Amino acid sequence: MVIYALGLNQEHFLKKEKGKQMVKVQWYPGHMEKAKRGMLEKLKAVDMIIELRDARMPESSRNPMLIQMANQKPRLIVLSKMDQADPVQTELWLKKLQSENVSCIAVDLMRDPGCGKKIIQASLNVMKEKRDRQRAKGINPRAVRAMAAGIPNVGKSTMINRIAGKNTLKAADKPGVTRSLTWLHADKELDLLDTPGVLWPKFEDEKTGSILAALGSINDDILDKKMIAMDAIHIIQDLYPGLLEDYYESGEVNPNGMLKAIAEKRHFKLSDDVLDTKRAAEAFLTDLRHGKYGRLTLEHVNEETSEDM
Repeated sequence: MVIYALGLNQEHFLKKEKGKQMVKVQWYPGHMEKAKRGMLEKLKAVDMIIELRDARMPESSRNPMLIQMANQKPRLIVLSKMDQADPVQTELWLKKLQSENVSCIAVDLMRDPGCGKKIIQASLNVMKEKRDRQRAKGINPRAVRAMAAGIPNVGKSTMINRIAGKNTLKAADKPGVTRSLTWLHADKELDLLDTPGVLWPKFEDEKTGSILAALGSINDDILDKKMIAMDAIHIIQDLYPGLLEDYYESGEVNPNGMLKAIAEKRHFKLSDDVLDTKRAAEAFLTDLRHGKYGRLTLEHVNEETSEDM
């Protein structure tokens, strides 16, 4: 039985061991609450929302708080990191979202130089009816004002840079780089409001927290990486049987045993020749986030997954 690490505590903090003392660690920091208030204030000024999600976790990277805040604003869902996600599952997720009348596209922000234009066109398509009505009344539509929003580390800054065609914003492969709300004239037909990555205060589904942590949307400094790694190993073994066993040439199916196999393979040992499973967990998470195990999606489409409209 796997215990999902972030599900151990449904409060607004995780517990991190420091020596023999358990320390409360805030995982919903103050800048997220401040960003939420700022987004609520700015929503009246935007025409639509571009919600960025990670194609490797399309459901877990859906922020229910954002949907509540949207208040019926038109929405475009952009699945980023499709180059790292299972292509079959990405197509299934797109079909599922589209079947629920949600506008969505999948993009490779890193390697597709034309992805910015694709996002612009998809955004204009979302607003087409309204803009056509304005033209019919003799009104020349102004540029569409869109709020770019999503959880941490899904690539919002990279997306805006692709749309603008230049490195307007700082981007990094870690959560928490963007801390303020900024308007950008990204294109002659699209103005973008860049927003910080925002999580929600409480994960109702324990597995959601583990997937978010495994793929880097929660600050690593507050996590028990070994537990997160074991959760991720269990999920991968369930969805892609034999993949990790073949990769590491190991017959281990127990997540902790798999960490030992990784430590053995990578020659991670402590001074007393004991296998260093903590270092193995860190290496596993790094490799997972950089696609070393191939194109994986950690939640597959099934009859239970549904888009909260």
